[in-house]
Amino acid sequence: MKRTAALPVALTLTLAVGLLSGAGTASAHGHRSDARHGLYSTKTPYAPQGWPGDYQQPPAGFRPVFTENVARHGSRAMSGSDDGDTVLALLDRAAAQHALTGTGAELAPQVRSLLSAAATLGYGALSARGAREHRQTALRLEQRLPSLFRAIVTDREPVVVETSGVPRAVASADAFTAGLTAGVPALAGLIKPPVTDKDRLYFHKQPQNADYRAYLESDPELADVLAKTEADPRTAEAADHTLARLFRPDFVAALPAGDRVDFARSLYELYSAAPDLSVEAPAVDLTRYLTVHDARWFAYLDDAEEFYQKGPAFRGRTITYRMAGVLLDDLLARARARATGASHDGAVLRFTHAEEIMPLAALMGLPGSTEAADPAVPYSYPDNPWRGADVAPMGANIQWDLYENAPSDGAPADHLVRMLYNEREIAFKPSCRPVAAGSHFYRLDELTRCLGHG
Repeated sequence: MKRTAALPVALTLTLAVGLLSGAGTASAHGHRSDARHGLYSTKTPYAPQGWPGDYQQPPAGFRPVFTENVARHGSRAMSGSDDGDTVLALLDRAAAQHALTGTGAELAPQVRSLLSAAATLGYGALSARGAREHRQTALRLEQRLPSLFRAIVTDREPVVVETSGVPRAVASADAFTAGLTAGVPALAGLIKPPVTDKDRLYFHKQPQNADYRAYLESDPELADVLAKTEADPRTAEAADHTLARLFRPDFVAALPAGDRVDFARSLYELYSAAPDLSVEAPAVDLTRYLTVHDARWFAYLDDAEEFYQKGPAFRGRTITYRMAGVLLDDLLARARARATGASHDGAVLRFTHAEEIMPLAALMGLPGSTEAADPAVPYSYPDNPWRGADVAPMGANIQWDLYENAPSDGAPADHLVRMLYNEREIAFKPSCRPVAAGSHFYRLDELTRCLGHG
């Protein structure tokens, strides 16, 4: 089949706009330039960690024939008003007692603006920023693999779209495919309507994983480590330091310690959610109400909870991530189906949630997700590289690209796979052997061997 059609002009122009509008979120080597990176935990807005000049070229004779991804939904509104209600209740009580500082008096209008924006958009709904994240990710995908998308159009190959069925995941899929068609309009008739697959893309809530939900609700080891983390004296210190900037000392002194922590943690949840609503609430800036030091501690508390509930968790236990095997199996199966000719799909695009991305990252041993915690030594930043902002920010994605050669002697084609994690080219786990030392390309048969998880 001929695969030499010219790259559409619309793609070239739109990609330039998309890449320029995304500039400034990461350096040329994929490192974020935002000094506050890490302070928002898994609510961190998406930034690509790789750029065109960063990627290796495939071995001679290989061309891309298929791509597939697993992506978290983009930036969204918070799921409810509980944290805002907690913060406003104490602010209103202090206002009635004339117990607010000047800074404290300015906080309530900011919180109300944020809550209003979230309620207008819809709690939990994909935000404008989240839609833009996925549109631009799609444009960069086309820019990385122009010959693949030429072939998809030329050969009329389907682009399959699957979601968890949750509205923000569906909206993310819609934004992503809109980005694809903005770059290559001829794709519009090839992109299939999204289908729901809860077993693979919402597996944490499915009946077959009742043991996982029991772990979250009643596992004594989990409850103990989270209680110890919360009880660290630095939690109370960060809470008191935060409240001291907002309320008079006598008002703070009269509050129970638990109420102080609840207020500070709720304020942090709003603080970390605000960047995701930067379009809907452009005037809201909560950074002045939490110091970087205090925000980092509360981010650690959030990360610890995510680490133990959805990440590598305890050494010697797999309850938090073995259920992601259905998704890993599907990645392998779709690549094999394309390689053997059982499928002619040009792309398979999946849209899901942090509850799926984090376990999959742990199961696959992706960067930052390789180290479980010793049950006797709680997870901490100095001792473990796992960070929610890096493992599963908003819009987080894992992409596999399948490459094929065409032997001139009629022998069966060989197939290689390259993986990107948040658009950075990465190696598979050490037990997988690349085609050459330092290469990011792996034979598909080798991945089938080394990614077993039974």
